[in-house]
Amino acid sequence: MVIRAALPAHSLYSGAMAARSRDPSSLDISAAMISIKVPPLGESITEATVSRWLKQEGDAVSVGETLVELETDKITVEVPALNAGVLTKRLKQEGDVVQLAEALAELDENAKGAAPAAKPAASAPAAAAAAAPTTAAAPGDLRAAPSASRLAAEQGIDLTNVAGTGRGGVVSKPDVIAAAEAAANRPAPAPAAAPAVTAAATPAAAPTAPAAPAAAAVTRASGTRETREKMTTRRKRIAENLLQAQHATAHLTTFNEIDMSVVSAFRERMKEKVEKEHGVKLSFMPFFARAACMALKAYPIVNAQLDGDAILYKHYVNLGIAVASDAGLVVPNVKDADQLGMIGFSKAMNAVAKRARDGKLTMDDLTGGTFTITNGGVFGSLVSTPIINYPQVAILGLHKTQDRPIAVNGEVVIRPMMYVALSYDHRIIDGQQAVLFLVRIKELMEDPTAMLLDG
Repeated sequence: MVIRAALPAHSLYSGAMAARSRDPSSLDISAAMISIKVPPLGESITEATVSRWLKQEGDAVSVGETLVELETDKITVEVPALNAGVLTKRLKQEGDVVQLAEALAELDENAKGAAPAAKPAASAPAAAAAAAPTTAAAPGDLRAAPSASRLAAEQGIDLTNVAGTGRGGVVSKPDVIAAAEAAANRPAPAPAAAPAVTAAATPAAAPTAPAAPAAAAVTRASGTRETREKMTTRRKRIAENLLQAQHATAHLTTFNEIDMSVVSAFRERMKEKVEKEHGVKLSFMPFFARAACMALKAYPIVNAQLDGDAILYKHYVNLGIAVASDAGLVVPNVKDADQLGMIGFSKAMNAVAKRARDGKLTMDDLTGGTFTITNGGVFGSLVSTPIINYPQVAILGLHKTQDRPIAVNGEVVIRPMMYVALSYDHRIIDGQQAVLFLVRIKELMEDPTAMLLDG
């Protein structure tokens, strides 16, 4: 999940603009060159990765147009042009790690009238070639995430023929995967159609040209047995945080299982009514969120935090929901989740999820969490040991609901069962408290009416 932010005017440019602010009459060629630098990225953030250039060298840019996207461990920053001109030189490439105030590119303010004349001539042939299809993107208009470009190269997919579902039509990695699957499942074209696969092929025909074999097959065929990919700033920070959680806590996990029969039947009975009256889809997460908040009230140590040699108790629950994305793991949280009913939590959770999908998460969404729930079951995980979202002291892991034989009143019956796991910091949470907390979750989920009666 990614936060996108356009940077304020300060610190974006240097050199010539500062000189001209002191002496407006000093307009020479060198003064027209503006250095575009890495701006302030947020508190404690000192570096970023050049994620994507939206402008090529020689492109004319207008005021406010985004030149480049920088990816940090928390946000993706869109760096805009504050002056019109021509991007004369890109000093950093996609994937490069850059520091604060480091130069990214140079922009010639006096050349702003030169590029527009050349632009139509360069784009005219492309426009003519693309006159027939209405969905194909001209090469210069193509916008794709770096991960999508890498996968497309491995799979032999032409990105100009992949419809982008990201914001502004950006082609994402899932778009490439879907295109590869579609190409693999499409019947081989008839021999007569082969000549149509040319530079001017239609979007529907082009994907059928490559066989779209698996990435492993492509690399084997090309003789490449290994590839090396540099970690992004976000991926490095995720790795650092996970390692810190393991090194800084006495990590331990306890397990239990939940009979999901009652809550499943309740959800099935109420989901249509809830969606019709409240406009939200009733998933299992609001039930677990409510159960977790009630269990945290009964065992407040699980919602606490270690602060030096003191224990800081939180009398509120900012409930984090772990979300996996193409960019890595992100954990936005719903503020004061303990004060919300299931419907209220569903609406708040959906709002956060929408901001995540739209790339509009705020720093407030990502900070201040006190307890986290992660659901590996959506990917098919049967059991796992989740890692604590440090500096929190516990995390609840949900898993796949699966029919299993269990003993009920001396008889073997088939029930939809889910394994749940609580990873906790054994420095401040005793095993008894962790086990009882998880037992309370189990009791509430197996008898959800108790959650509705809670005041």
